[in-house]
Amino acid sequence: MPVLDQIAYFQQRRDEAPNQELARDLTERRDHAGVREIAENLANDNPQIQSDCVKVLYEIGYREPALIAAYAPTFVDLLGSRNNRLVWGSMIALATIAQIAPDMLFAHITVIQQAIERGSVITVDNGIKTLARIAAANAAYNQVIFPYLLHHLDTCRPKDIPQHAESIVVAVNTGNQRAFIAALVQRLAGMPASRAARLRTVIRVAEQR
Repeated sequence: MPVLDQIAYFQQRRDEAPNQELARDLTERRDHAGVREIAENLANDNPQIQSDCVKVLYEIGYREPALIAAYAPTFVDLLGSRNNRLVWGSMIALATIAQIAPDMLFAHITVIQQAIERGSVITVDNGIKTLARIAAANAAYNQVIFPYLLHHLDTCRPKDIPQHAESIVVAVNTGNQRAFIAALVQRLAGMPASRAARLRTVIRVAEQR
């Protein structure tokens, strides 16, 4: 059966199981041609096919990011799509490859930041994760990106602080450690106990970096 025929749309399924199964199969077989076929159909005229394809790709990214890293420019381009499913799906894909392709993605940090500013919750969560992983790659990238991440911690919704701090801590180093911890301590005031506990755990991790 052709690869594209295995996505949920052509299986006449409304759930994501066919897409997850296809991602698992393509990953296990290291099927580069199959991955390319799915990536090419991100430009399909049918938005349901587009949505299934981006799901397959970021599921592959969870398992083997190297298999989708070459499509980083496509994912970046899709951050400007009118199809919100493509936007947040592409941002998830970028988050999965950021650790192995930081140089490729650093050139597009402005586009990633713009998508975060106007994006859905999933786009924001994975955009922050993407930027943090790029910032963790080397000191030069960190100097450019970390101030943005600190500002985000200062201004994001209180309920999002623990999750975003957990994502950002990978980019903490001796040069920004104090500023990061200070930003978290400042936002602890009035935080519910469960979130405060998560944040204190992040602070302890940051203190050891």
